[in-house]
Amino acid sequence: MLKKERHDFIMRQINLHNRVLTSDLVQLLNVSEDTIRRDLQELVDENLLYKVHGGALSKSYHSSFDDSTVYARDSKIAIGKKAVQLIKDGMVVLTGGGTTILEFVKRLPQGLSATFFTISPLVAVELAKYNNIEVILIGGLFSKNSQVTYGGQVITQLSEIKADLCLMGTSAIHPDEGLTDTYWEINQLKKAMLSCAKKTAVLCISEKLDIALRLRVCPIESISYLITELEVGHESLARYRAKELNIL
Repeated sequence: MLKKERHDFIMRQINLHNRVLTSDLVQLLNVSEDTIRRDLQELVDENLLYKVHGGALSKSYHSSFDDSTVYARDSKIAIGKKAVQLIKDGMVVLTGGGTTILEFVKRLPQGLSATFFTISPLVAVELAKYNNIEVILIGGLFSKNSQVTYGGQVITQLSEIKADLCLMGTSAIHPDEGLTDTYWEINQLKKAMLSCAKKTAVLCISEKLDIALRLRVCPIESISYLITELEVGHESLARYRAKELNIL
């Protein structure tokens, strides 16, 4: 594989999953660790990503207030507009973090009266712009990689919440494997979020469909809604419709 092809592959993985591990790229691309390190450094030099210990992070994930860096922003805006349809006055809502959730928050109606719990400081800042929304930021350890709070303290606080709806993004979703992730702490966090809400909506650009990563969060049957930018009847969603998911 040519260097440009490797770089394109790395950037696609970064854009889809917000972060990548050097060890995973070594296996996926069948090259040496030194080669991957050089590739990542060259992409850093081009200002395309952040290099961290053990891998790399998306710039858009860390620059939520700079819309120009958000990958597939038009798709995420479309998803955000659909997700807003689920929100009603008086609801208690729990959210994860990430750029798709941020696009959803930016499109909430100004007069909405509701309570939002979130594990994302960036989401909390956006929610604070609404006069009638009570914002509760769940505190704990802060993940520099995922930009959310996590750990035992967060999971304990989540266990005390009874939310009407949980909205979360995902790194991957598959009709047979369900929701999956790469990182253990995020996997455990999402499981805790699922357990404290009556219903869960997963916000997911279509490029993340039919992908399964190493750690399982939950089966597809544990999800109430799947929200993508695609039309409900799109052929890419046929296997998800067969699972009797509510698709928006």
